[in-house]
Amino acid sequence: MAIKYVDELELEEKRVFIRADLNVPLDDQGQITDDTRIRAVLPTIKYVLNKGGLVVLASHLGRPRGQRVEKYSMMPVAERLNQLLDREVIMAPDVASDGVKVVAGQLKPGQVLLLENLRFHPGETKNDEAFARSLADMCDVYVNDAFGASHRAHASIDRITHFVSEKAAGFLLRKEMNYFSRVLDKPISPFIAVLGGAKVSDKIGVIENLLKRVDSVLIGGGMAYTFLTAQGFDCGESLVERERIEDATRIIRLARIEGTGLLLPVDHVVAREVSAQADSRLADNDDIGPGWRGLDIGPRTIENFCAVIARARTIVWNGPMGVFEIEQFSRGTMAVAKAVADADATSVIGGGDSVAAVKIAGVADKISHISTGGGASLELLEGKRLPGIVALES
Repeated sequence: MAIKYVDELELEEKRVFIRADLNVPLDDQGQITDDTRIRAVLPTIKYVLNKGGLVVLASHLGRPRGQRVEKYSMMPVAERLNQLLDREVIMAPDVASDGVKVVAGQLKPGQVLLLENLRFHPGETKNDEAFARSLADMCDVYVNDAFGASHRAHASIDRITHFVSEKAAGFLLRKEMNYFSRVLDKPISPFIAVLGGAKVSDKIGVIENLLKRVDSVLIGGGMAYTFLTAQGFDCGESLVERERIEDATRIIRLARIEGTGLLLPVDHVVAREVSAQADSRLADNDDIGPGWRGLDIGPRTIENFCAVIARARTIVWNGPMGVFEIEQFSRGTMAVAKAVADADATSVIGGGDSVAAVKIAGVADKISHISTGGGASLELLEGKRLPGIVALES
């Protein structure tokens, strides 16, 4: 069904509730360490302001579990928005109290009100109707630009849309959906998926869905060891999800049926502990040995993976190839990042670790699209519909 976008609406003198994903990382002093998510929603905020709208901005931050926790206050976000928008952002003392509603009602065109952390209220994660109505009372128009939270059926994502007369998607949400539609519905072959990270359990559904769409799946990271164990290799102390070995066996069989290439590591960088000071060595699949654990893909695997990536025209990547935070176990992830960047392909990267990897590798500007939503992007790759998108359909 059709979804409207913010640039299709009349916004002059309208109070526009923008649900953003401003869940930024903070250090121990409460300072923002990466403002990417704030910058990502600026085009939508600026568009509404330029069209004479009044902005009520809302997001969650962290997991305060329905109560006020000061370290999760939106105040640092308000301060950064002040700088980026070069105008005062009014910081609400609460989420949706009567006092906040009064402030929202008194906004003038060009002003921005940032609500306190939505998850300070227990009704947010419960998709509570009364809480959703209280949020809707503050606006004439609802705009969802929070891709990173759109896989959650929460009050500010789902239920609020029942109580506003006009609803639309913002520019970030449109960009995200356009790129995922391009790679999943109209990919140019060869289409490959590069999947890593710690646990295969997080990506079973993703692999099963992609096997029917892609030409090859490249699997690295901790999740690879469950597949290697399913093939009969002794992976020593490597991360193996024993309860998922049957799933891994089924996926290997499904890849053969679908005629999809399923590439697993053939060699590894192994160590006895996850430490920058650990002694490491190279090991083939049959030579990991007791007491050793795989922490990165080895040079032959890097060569194999990069050769496939170089031929690709469409690439989806989610999850690192090893413990890339430690330099001696980062070569695989860095090599994949550079190979994806150098490929003549439409490339879409999701997941916080993969995003961090392309930034560390210095190739972020060569990636077609870096997604702002890890969980949301995984659910799209799994073939699921996002509640935040469904709620916008008219």
